[in-house]
Amino acid sequence: MSDFERAREKMIERQIATRRIADPEILAAFRAVPRELFVPPEQIAAAYDDSPVPIEAGQTISQPFIVAAMIKAAGIGPGSRVLEIGAGSGYAAAVMSRIAARVIAIERHAALAGLAAERMRRLGYANVEIIHGDGSGGWPDAAPYDAILVAAAARRLPQRLSGQLAIDGRLVIPVGPHDQTQRLLRVKRLGDDEFEQDDLGPVRFIPLVGI
Repeated sequence: MSDFERAREKMIERQIATRRIADPEILAAFRAVPRELFVPPEQIAAAYDDSPVPIEAGQTISQPFIVAAMIKAAGIGPGSRVLEIGAGSGYAAAVMSRIAARVIAIERHAALAGLAAERMRRLGYANVEIIHGDGSGGWPDAAPYDAILVAAAARRLPQRLSGQLAIDGRLVIPVGPHDQTQRLLRVKRLGDDEFEQDDLGPVRFIPLVGI
């Protein structure tokens, strides 16, 4: 076992499984994705830290536990069609792709989108599509989705995203002031115009541009 494989196992055990995320599909997905390949070379030593890690374009790759918590909250499973807004380095999309049938991930920074797309090609994650663009309005062309995950904070809950959910689909999104702690919300679509909302606790994300 390589040093990175040992670090990955330690991350799964100490950062995810001990925090009440024990779903076999989620743990297997984290085990399958080499996080060290989703950070810049100068950050490889920090790839498995229990914290966000700086990446290109002045952005960060989210703390592993937060990625796991959002995937669990979204109820992603085999056959799921997933939309991610804020692809970043592509790590969360890669993890979700090991569970879901299809993942579409939108990234507004061209450099990040290009790097993420190249990583998917290199690793053979053919069920992930990386799109360079503004994801604040979702991606209606491929809707409806079984899950929508947003990796940036909106000041208010965007109805145009929840409207792209399939029935029983879930939107997981941080909502709140951009300069303060936000709340991680889960919105489940029960019917055409019926939604259920849960507050999953405090989080801190970068702002979602446009909302």
